[in-house]
Amino acid sequence: MTTTHNSRPTEDGAGPLPAEAGQVSEKEARQVAEAARETAWDRPSFGKELFLGRFRLDLIHPWPRSDPDDDARAERFLTELGAYLRSEVDGAAIERDASIPDEVFQGLARLGAFGMKIDRKYGGLGLSNLHYCRALMLAGSVSPAIGALLSAHQSIGVPQPLKMFGTDEQKQLFLPRLAAGEVSAFLLTEPDVGSDPARLATIAEPTADGTGYRLNGVKLWATNGTVATLLVVMARVPAGEGRRGGITAFVVDGDSEGITVERRNAFVGLRGLENSLTRFHDVFVPRENVIGGEGKGLKIALTTLNTGRLSLPAMCVGAGKWSLNVAREWAADRVQWGRPVGEHEAVAQKLAFTAATTYGMETMLDLCCLLADDDRNDIRIEAALVKLYASEMAWKIADELIQIRGGRGYETADSLAARGERPAAVEQMLRDLRINRIFEGSTEIMHLLIAREAVDAHLSVAGDIIDPDAGLGRKARAGARAGAFYARWLPTLAVGRGQRPHAYGEFGPLAGHLRQVERHSRKLARSTFYAMSRWQGKMERKQAFLGRVVDIGAELFAMSAVCVRAYAERDTRPENVELADLFCRQARVRVDQLFTALWENTDSVDVAAAKRILAGRYAALESGVLTPPADTPWVARWSPGPSTTPDVRRRIPRQGG
Repeated sequence: MTTTHNSRPTEDGAGPLPAEAGQVSEKEARQVAEAARETAWDRPSFGKELFLGRFRLDLIHPWPRSDPDDDARAERFLTELGAYLRSEVDGAAIERDASIPDEVFQGLARLGAFGMKIDRKYGGLGLSNLHYCRALMLAGSVSPAIGALLSAHQSIGVPQPLKMFGTDEQKQLFLPRLAAGEVSAFLLTEPDVGSDPARLATIAEPTADGTGYRLNGVKLWATNGTVATLLVVMARVPAGEGRRGGITAFVVDGDSEGITVERRNAFVGLRGLENSLTRFHDVFVPRENVIGGEGKGLKIALTTLNTGRLSLPAMCVGAGKWSLNVAREWAADRVQWGRPVGEHEAVAQKLAFTAATTYGMETMLDLCCLLADDDRNDIRIEAALVKLYASEMAWKIADELIQIRGGRGYETADSLAARGERPAAVEQMLRDLRINRIFEGSTEIMHLLIAREAVDAHLSVAGDIIDPDAGLGRKARAGARAGAFYARWLPTLAVGRGQRPHAYGEFGPLAGHLRQVERHSRKLARSTFYAMSRWQGKMERKQAFLGRVVDIGAELFAMSAVCVRAYAERDTRPENVELADLFCRQARVRVDQLFTALWENTDSVDVAAAKRILAGRYAALESGVLTPPADTPWVARWSPGPSTTPDVRRRIPRQGG
């Protein structure tokens, strides 16, 4: 049975909240999120240093190298995977039927695709992050739904948290099943809980005999939820005597009594996605299935996502490559006004943006993967940046491709084929890509997450100065720490290597771009410091400002990466120097615009207007159209108890079954 708990969060955000969906204050919500953060910086981070105005090119140059033996082993798998996808998978049929066939699940299992990130000693392939992302890119180019299936299963499903936090017994019990082809899913979101986990209402009540927990709650938008046999479920354990409690991660057998898949959700894109609304009613979970300990769930989720987020930009890069191919061939073949359309400046700009940005996204992703494969690096900022950047840029690329293709870009592949034309599914790609700006942290949430890490050094030395709950003694000590920190740090922002005319000369035609990155890195740090001095505790509400700060950092990271990669490949791929130069020229224009918008904007006016809009002042503007009916809530309410709807889960037959 579900129990109602009336106590509030503990100081570290781990305590129980009301079972009726946690009506928490803004402060309490921040406490929970803050408690889940990784606070230590015990390994170097290029991104962290960049936001502090320290251009540590030595952290990414020379370009990292992968292990040759891993490369050879992975290439064999990628060749087999490519051949299978080309001959056995019909992406158009998956789109039409809104379903990945059982035979494709079985074929991917035979290849080992469900165990790409699982260590070989548990029956997996043990691929590096680099090769795993290349496999996702390949699979996603045939069917984005397959890419999402494999990604959700391995990047945020059971394999990754167990790899990082599981016990030996858990790994031996579950990982061989997953490597052999069983599917996993990650269940955090609830009908009224998205990016604010403080309101999590799913409860895991310890049993009286201490053998486990009783799980009660409803989870929404669980990718793979209709086909998964193993689940990672986030639930709140009530605090009690000798029990820390808090949000906890569990491995749950998908066939446990009391689990009902009530809906398969349908979306504008990714029509083959198996995504569920799942109810838990008195589901027993053995205590041995707790991952990492009670109260560690959110920290596990965020740490898992540090590398898990790399899977999404892999499919964005694949979309960029696919778009470039279609745009290039179409723009060369299609003639208007006596010239190929690609030679007209309006289209030429779109082609140049697509090529340069695809190169930039791929380079950022490859660099992040190589850094992630080296345990000496902390990539939490870099992985978040590439997720943010690639999801936004891939969407723009798809939109530009629609424009290049004109009416044919808006037409379905089946309609094109029926007329005897090449069935380029451009409109489908636009639909499929749109979710990436929301998946695994929306653009707005990613801006805030990265901004929090970017200002971490400031808050660690000066946080108590702007904390309204801090007493005079804490404020005084914080003032002393801040004075010492800024006395050392601020002078370093005045001048730097980027002001020397011949700095980074070994990079040849790219040297000027690196000098610009170094100068802009210091300028960004100065701007952030000025903003903190100006707004102090109110800065966290300046979300538009923080978003621009993060976007500048993303562009600077991308510019650095492409210059280093192009330099490393200058002999074998000399054309990449041209692509890197093109990308940097375009990025510098965007950076200049963002710096201007830091201080010249309509942010305050927009916020004031939004308050009036919410109050209904301009409601008359909405007249003259038929709006959605108001007889149902925006967010459906749910009540604890057994399910009253049929179970719609899908059973994938096992090999030979």
